[in-house]
Amino acid sequence: MKILIAIHGNEPPGWARGLPRVLVLPSRAVVRLLPVVDVPAPAFTSLTPRARRAFRAARAQWQRDAETRVRIVVSVRAALSGQADIALGNVVGSNIFNVLFLLGLSALITPLAVSQQLVRLDVPIMIGVSVLLLILTLDRNLSRLDGVPLFTGIVAYTLFAIRENRREGAEVVAEYAKEYGGTAARGARRILAQTACILIGLSLLVFGARWLVDGAVARAKARGVSELVIGLTIVAAGTSLPEVATSILAALRGERDIAVGNVVGSNIYNILAVLGLSAILAPDGIIVAPAAVSFDIPVMVAVGVACLPIFATGHLIARWEGSLFVGYYAAYALYLILASLEHDALPLFSATMMAYVLPLTAVTLLVLYVRAARRP
Repeated sequence: MKILIAIHGNEPPGWARGLPRVLVLPSRAVVRLLPVVDVPAPAFTSLTPRARRAFRAARAQWQRDAETRVRIVVSVRAALSGQADIALGNVVGSNIFNVLFLLGLSALITPLAVSQQLVRLDVPIMIGVSVLLLILTLDRNLSRLDGVPLFTGIVAYTLFAIRENRREGAEVVAEYAKEYGGTAARGARRILAQTACILIGLSLLVFGARWLVDGAVARAKARGVSELVIGLTIVAAGTSLPEVATSILAALRGERDIAVGNVVGSNIYNILAVLGLSAILAPDGIIVAPAAVSFDIPVMVAVGVACLPIFATGHLIARWEGSLFVGYYAAYALYLILASLEHDALPLFSATMMAYVLPLTAVTLLVLYVRAARRP
């Protein structure tokens, strides 16, 4: 496992001395983990399960923040360049990709655990912000006035998450200090080096986002495919690749409780932070394509709603449910391709999905949810 722990007021344990410092923590900080060095397994397993969960959650949060920054730069760049479909498709497509493909693939590797907090709080928030986005885009324009409440929402959600994490984090820090003890030294040279690395990384991120957006637009024009479809598929999958790697590795390591929280939190941040900031910075806001309002955003809402019965049945995503997710993402991608090409098979495919596949799935999930709710 690759994490380095730096705690304000405590000296790192013996096995961590001499390793690069990751961050100078403010006095009110609790704990910070970054995936930069190898931590010996005995040092990790000697901590209680609660502390290990906190470490894994912090590592997932750091990775989610990095992935969100990628999407923010890509969507803001697209919005400022007038490619509104890329900016919107990046977020909507990523949210659909995260739940259906990413969680489905992870569940195929190993059944995923779902915490009660996700079912009771985070998933309803994800559904709520998805419905809010649908309402705000009914006029086919995500204006600056629409972006303000979205971005305000992510600020409130982040403050709430910090407050909740501090309650458990204080106990984790006390446990860690009791296990290892000591005081931490700060180096101005290391702070400057870390600041330089951050600036270099942000510069490369801006250039990478420009190449991604320009390449996606050029490919769309060359193949006669709409920018919305490119944003929903290629750009969305491209910005989600780090999350795919993170979730698959977590599943292979047996960290079954990380992937689901990572995806739900990422989807919330995508709508509130990425689209909110893009709408605020874009001079004329983000023009929303009719297809996005009538189909893609409702699909995103439906995917979020489908999470509730699946997550609530035993607080576990089974392998067959993972295969169901992956199958639905394949069907969604196939629909986008057929629609963009105006293929003759599109009416038959749409009729089959609407008449048989979707109703059968809905009935199955409803039965499972009712059975789970009746269990004592």
